[in-house]
Amino acid sequence: MFFTARSGLCHLAAWKGGLRFQVSAALKEGHVTPTELCQRCLSLIKSTKFLNAYITVAEETALKQAEESEKRYRRGQPLSVLDGIPIAVKDNFNTAGIETTCASNMLKGYVSPYNATVVQKLLDQGAVLLGKTNLDEFAMGSGSTDGVFGPVRNPWSYSRQYKEKSVPKSHSEDKDANWVITGGSSGGSAAAVSSFTCFVALGSDTGGSTRNPAAHCGVVGLKPTYGLISRHGLIPLVNSMDVPGILTRCVDDAAVVLGSLAGHDPKDSTTIQDNFKPFELPNLTDVSKFSIGIPKEYHAPGLSSEILALWSKAADLFKNAGAKVIEVSLPHTRYSIVCYHVLCTAEVASNMARFDGLEYGHRSDMNKSTESMYAATRREGFNDVVRGRILSGNYFLLKQNYENYFIKAQKVRRLIANDFVKVFRSGVDILLTPTTLSDAVPYMEFIKEDNRTRSTQDDILTQAANMAGLPAINVPTALSERGLPVGLQFIGRSFQEKQLLTVAKWFEKQVKFPMIQLEEVKRHDHGVFQHQKSASFS
Repeated sequence: MFFTARSGLCHLAAWKGGLRFQVSAALKEGHVTPTELCQRCLSLIKSTKFLNAYITVAEETALKQAEESEKRYRRGQPLSVLDGIPIAVKDNFNTAGIETTCASNMLKGYVSPYNATVVQKLLDQGAVLLGKTNLDEFAMGSGSTDGVFGPVRNPWSYSRQYKEKSVPKSHSEDKDANWVITGGSSGGSAAAVSSFTCFVALGSDTGGSTRNPAAHCGVVGLKPTYGLISRHGLIPLVNSMDVPGILTRCVDDAAVVLGSLAGHDPKDSTTIQDNFKPFELPNLTDVSKFSIGIPKEYHAPGLSSEILALWSKAADLFKNAGAKVIEVSLPHTRYSIVCYHVLCTAEVASNMARFDGLEYGHRSDMNKSTESMYAATRREGFNDVVRGRILSGNYFLLKQNYENYFIKAQKVRRLIANDFVKVFRSGVDILLTPTTLSDAVPYMEFIKEDNRTRSTQDDILTQAANMAGLPAINVPTALSERGLPVGLQFIGRSFQEKQLLTVAKWFEKQVKFPMIQLEEVKRHDHGVFQHQKSASFS
């Protein structure tokens, strides 16, 4: 990538490095200023408004932060590699002074008095917060289609790659009817990174909500080990599985952001006590010392033949490079999705109890009694999906059902976690699996099935890592026959992010995932997108 300060704009031409080696270097050398970079991203947000990736754009705040960053660069005292870097944050992280809605009527207009720990850490590193991204209501979904602000559109729907292979069924068919979903629930963050409106975005990952949209949008999506990054200020869905996720355009960038966020937080008792030492990923050339496990249970019903072939090809890539590739078994995987939904809805029921209309958020005008106000507030504030999960969770937590559902699911969760422990103890370093069953489906097809059915299908390959608390990453791998991104998932040992990301970076370099060619934006913003292949854009 090179910048030209004379035009005040950044032109993307040969982008193969990352935040550390390209953007930060350009800022230090004065080829571009943080303000110019921020203005370019804000311009792109406006020109990609049709994607509906953002709920709130904090333009004034972002420009002020960019100005402060610019002053630091002039003094030669940038705070970090992230100083002046435009970022976006999923709208279920609290942000002081900026509305936090969770894409729900329940929290419309709510402004938090404090920042989530991960947001504060990024701001302390000098990052520039552009805005809050769209999601499924309270992060309950796998399509980013069920929020009160409307569905998020996948940027690849408007790419040259997809349009060249997308043939309308009839001449009368609306060309815009073929747009595909982003996946979810962090679809807004994935779309924001994929469409170049920011360099880094935060998502949340409870059962795959960062990795799933990352796969569909052709970006890197990292779910760290549970407890490595603070959850303080992340509005909870499932406390025992929620993890802040990181979305970037290359694996190196994910490592940079992880280094800024990881470590103990006194405000979150589930975080690690030890200090976390940030690391720089080595350029791995020899993978012969690694053992890659291929879990046979991940050949799941509904897995497309295209992804199956890609998975097999990736395994062969490692084998031909000298790595040991072996088939492994995670026998309790077949119970994981049912177990996940019992535990998920039970914790949802507990977490959603706080939204009663008394302290914050929406409050109904119904005033016949306190009970009627509670009921009306929750009926008006929550959508059908949230209410349905609350009802299911409360059913599982009833005294007569508690042992048969919740306790039994907890026992199965332990068996699932033990499966991973046994495999890693056997000598396997990394597990290689698909991230999704198929490429992104058209929106009109996606909404034919209800949220629960879709979530059951879409979470099947990702949620086990959450139940076991393991780190996992989606790496964009190839384009499908329809010209849409397909990703593969790497699952690592607990707190072994460096090893996981090192292998992921090696794989990323081998596959050379093509850059999106965003024709819609190119016409609007000439010169932004160049037609070359690159494993990363940031």
